[in-house]
Amino acid sequence: MRTNISELVRELGISVTLLYKWRKEYEEFGEDSFPGNGNLKLTPEQEKIHELERRLKNAELERDILKKAIGIFSKNGR
Repeated sequence: MRTNISELVRELGISVTLLYKWRKEYEEFGEDSFPGNGNLKLTPEQEKIHELERRLKNAELERDILKKAIGIFSKNGR
């Protein structure tokens, strides 16, 4: 049995806008549309950006540690 949109949103207790948003996401991402557990769905470009941001943060942390180590060794060498 097929219900119309009005009946469906009323039954689900959601807005029509949300239903259309879900449909659009499903068309774009397929089964990966609703990963659950607070996980975000990302496009390949977003995944790449996320990975690059993570790597940049790690590189900056390593740089800061090395700067501190150089400062410590410079003081001890005098």
